[in-house]
Amino acid sequence: MKISLLHISLLLMVFMGNSSCVSYSFTGASIPVEAKTISIQYFENQSDFVVPTLSESLTTALKDRFTGQTSLVLVKNNGDLQIEGVITEYKTSPQAITGNETAALTRLTISVKVAFVNQFEPEKNYETTFTRYSDYSSENDLAAVQDGLIETINEILVDDIFNKAVVNW
Repeated sequence: MKISLLHISLLLMVFMGNSSCVSYSFTGASIPVEAKTISIQYFENQSDFVVPTLSESLTTALKDRFTGQTSLVLVKNNGDLQIEGVITEYKTSPQAITGNETAALTRLTISVKVAFVNQFEPEKNYETTFTRYSDYSSENDLAAVQDGLIETINEILVDDIFNKAVVNW
């Protein structure tokens, strides 16, 4: 079967005509072509228990994810995409009660309320609360395992926020 130059030209025009106004990345991010900037505000800790490093580590992790996995440029305010939020919950609770009525595990839970604005696709705007947790042995003091737990939970929260904002699976 012989393919002519005309057939190849027609196929190229069809493929080019079907391209949309969205850019995709290897991370699965789907961002409007017009969007060039993102602003991510500091996530203030408004929970009953305040860990001094939590706000900074969550905010920095979010900024790193968006600048590292998209072509968006981070700006201080009024980005084409905008994220702001607050930490609403930081708490521990007993889990896995043993026969002698003591907790074998304790759960650290962190919740963040997030507002996302997409200036070019307002139907993708959202305001929602994300909650994630990690369990640790009740034999450990929270202060001894807290940094590792926060890092683990922050990573999952950042995945959730990033995926809801720009990954449309």
